[in-house]
Amino acid sequence: MLKNAAVRFCFPKSWHFSTNASRSFIRGISNINVLQTLRERQLLAQVSEPVSLLEQKLSNGEKLGLYCGADPTAESLHLGNLLPLMVLLHFYIAGHDVYTIVGGATGKVGDPSGRSTERAAMEDGKRLNNVARIQKQLQSFFDMGLEYYKQKNNSVKNGRAIHMNNFDWWSDVKMLDFLAIYGRHIRVQAMLARDSVSSRLDDQDGIGFNEFTYQILQAYDFYHLNKVHSVSVQVGGNDQWGNITAGIDLIKRVGSTVKGENVPFALTVPLLTTSTGEKFGKSAGNAIFIDPNITTPFEMYQYFMHTTDADVEKFLRVFTLIPTETVIETITASEESPKERIPQKLLAKEVVDLIHGVGKGQDAETVSEVLFGTRKLEIGASDILRACQDARILIKCSRGLSLEELISQMTGCSKSEARRKLAQGSIYLGPERTKITENHHDLEPFYIESKVLLLRTGKQKCYVIEIK
Repeated sequence: MLKNAAVRFCFPKSWHFSTNASRSFIRGISNINVLQTLRERQLLAQVSEPVSLLEQKLSNGEKLGLYCGADPTAESLHLGNLLPLMVLLHFYIAGHDVYTIVGGATGKVGDPSGRSTERAAMEDGKRLNNVARIQKQLQSFFDMGLEYYKQKNNSVKNGRAIHMNNFDWWSDVKMLDFLAIYGRHIRVQAMLARDSVSSRLDDQDGIGFNEFTYQILQAYDFYHLNKVHSVSVQVGGNDQWGNITAGIDLIKRVGSTVKGENVPFALTVPLLTTSTGEKFGKSAGNAIFIDPNITTPFEMYQYFMHTTDADVEKFLRVFTLIPTETVIETITASEESPKERIPQKLLAKEVVDLIHGVGKGQDAETVSEVLFGTRKLEIGASDILRACQDARILIKCSRGLSLEELISQMTGCSKSEARRKLAQGSIYLGPERTKITENHHDLEPFYIESKVLLLRTGKQKCYVIEIK
């Protein structure tokens, strides 16, 4: 633990709380303590002291600057990266300025936090491509998040969202100058004591000097943003506590704060796990990426549709801006008809709207109903085509094929196998999912507006076919 960086744990309060807080959130959260909102949503793990000063600044309506960083270790952020960004989003819609920093410089070195081995080196071209893509994703997240919030609130006094690359200020820093100016303020004892370093010292492979100094680089980022842009709060995961408090220590030792202004704070989010204890994120092998070119909105929708009943309330609090009062009411109401999975449908739709844009959740729901629904479809061909095209499940096919030929072409089976499927009663056509038991040469009666044909084989597989 660093000197002058004591920690206060902020455990979430009970999920059943006063409805006044929820109603305040519906009107907009600019006039209430954002920290309380974060606690109620289980988005707050630790806050550095003095917490009372931070709460006083918020209560007095003081505008804060907050930042969160992401290194370009992959071409896309994933859902596990979103918790710190959700914290920034809550501050952003409450009128505070938020900064996102892509580690174009720090990504060259590699963060040892949470790792037992050194990261593999990345080619410059790959890293630069990741930087560009992640910057675009971060900008999209706050643009879409603001649009999503405005759909639910008439009055919004959001702050600014600024997106930066730390290579912009590191590119001109010379090593000898850095050591001469800042080296005297950095304490090796504190660096050795941090978990990200100490856990590797006893290992046979140890830790490289590059990763050992990573905390200095992140500390300087915080110092630079504090001094140049008046950023006073850094947000990160629990594994970033040591790196963030290193920045607090550097800011205080160099003395960039003046008369209590821009006093630095650390704010971390908890490690998100499922009810079974499984880690939620990329390293757990269940990554859902926010880049729609990697994970489609429909795939994200389906992921959240499979949320367990034990996890859905927590995920509604964490990944949406739905008032907590509404979350509780939804969970309570669903207990009468659990098979309907109403909370899961709400969660899936809201998350997709938040990340990919208002309306994308409805499109994903449309695709889900087309593929897995049991009721007659009541949507037009244009809506089906658009939604299924975005979900990358649309198949184009020429008119004039017989049903046997169509089944053979879609499934890759022989015509004799297609006839067998028909005889077994495992073929369904059209929006009413009509069971077909014999070959048809004219499929026009089953088309939707003469443009779309739905072919279901068995109970699970459905083909959405655009007729050309």
